Amino acid sequence: MAERRLFGTDGVRGVAGEVLTASLALQLGRAATQELGARRMLVLRDTRRSGPMLEAALAAGASSAGATVLFGGVLPTPAAPLLTITHGFDLAAVISASHNPYEDNGIKFFGADGHKLADSTEARIEARMAADAGTGGEHGDVGRLIGAGEDYLRALADRFGGLDLSGIKVALDCAHGATYKIAPEIFRRLGADVTATAITPDGENINAGVGSTHLDPLIALMQQGAHDIGFAFDGDGDRVLAVDRTGEVVDGDELIALIARHLDRTGELGGGVAVTVMTNFGFHRAMKQQGVEVEITGVGDRYVLEALREKQWRLGGEQSGHIIDLGFCPSGDGIASALLVLEALAGHDLTARDGMRKMPQLLVNVPVPDRDAALQDESVLAARDDAAMELGTDGRILLRASGTEQLVRVMVEAPSQELATALCERVADRVRALA
Repeated sequence: MAERRLFGTDGVRGVAGEVLTASLALQLGRAATQELGARRMLVLRDTRRSGPMLEAALAAGASSAGATVLFGGVLPTPAAPLLTITHGFDLAAVISASHNPYEDNGIKFFGADGHKLADSTEARIEARMAADAGTGGEHGDVGRLIGAGEDYLRALADRFGGLDLSGIKVALDCAHGATYKIAPEIFRRLGADVTATAITPDGENINAGVGSTHLDPLIALMQQGAHDIGFAFDGDGDRVLAVDRTGEVVDGDELIALIARHLDRTGELGGGVAVTVMTNFGFHRAMKQQGVEVEITGVGDRYVLEALREKQWRLGGEQSGHIIDLGFCPSGDGIASALLVLEALAGHDLTARDGMRKMPQLLVNVPVPDRDAALQDESVLAARDDAAMELGTDGRILLRASGTEQLVRVMVEAPSQELATALCERVADRVRALA
């Protein structure tokens, strides 16, 4: 099988105009259309300044291969699979770099079934790009999908229409990203008293000190005591983290545990839960106590999704806040996950959640020139093994490369935060020495 070089764990991503150029986007659009035999393609994007450029180039490539391309505008990533299925598209693309800074952008594809493309399909797309000799024959049209945002809102309302949020004061941090209109609107339609922040995108402020990777503004807002619960989305809206009324952060592991307990109690879980190797050990203990089976996957929501499809389960996700509920959508959906959390709480205070008790954990991201070489360095591996020996069965250490950036992630779980910090920094220092 051909090897993927452009595609990472979440599509093709890089600095817009340097790595991810208009030329590359055109080639991707043409090759993906040809590989999938697509006649109709949907394109969504987030609020980055480079989005319209890449949108136009991607559409040019797809239409040159015969596809009719419709733009859905600025919408969260999970709208793509929902709209693809609703409107019968053969292929969908989302132009976004998720939680990355505005200088970056990315392109990820969804098939006609609403699922992200398999690794093997992405490899064949790359092979077509390498052999690209252009196209001949008929070209497709380019236009707009009218009412795309309302279609997505309708899907959310249909799923959560029985959720009455009257009297609940909700704070939303929309990261100046793709959720900036949709998230406040659906919460208000369900009756919530909404305070929405980071809702004035200018093309460059997406994720800039706000959103699920920069929680301080939401924490400060919650600590003022005027809201019952807060949610922070990332730039493309496929992940969410929560903050309770005291300002305490509730991460993806805790949210998934809360949802899993709820669905198990109501008989709607439909099996076990799929999570990644990064999931806190406290989650596993909580699920064992609940009698819920857990499947462990590699890092990346695509691998969680593969496990769910193989097991025919419903729920899975990541500590970062990617939560997949196949009862609603074949993709992580930050807005739907936030509403599912409120459904699970059923009027209870998030500070009194009966989910998991986290084991102290520290994750350090270390920039390196070559992430793959760093993971093979003998001194780094020796430091990891020494830390693992010191932890024994009372914790764990994990080294992995970022799927989208030149970073090595060092994660340690230990009986105390002090020990986790000491061991994590010791190993991280060995990685830093390679820079």
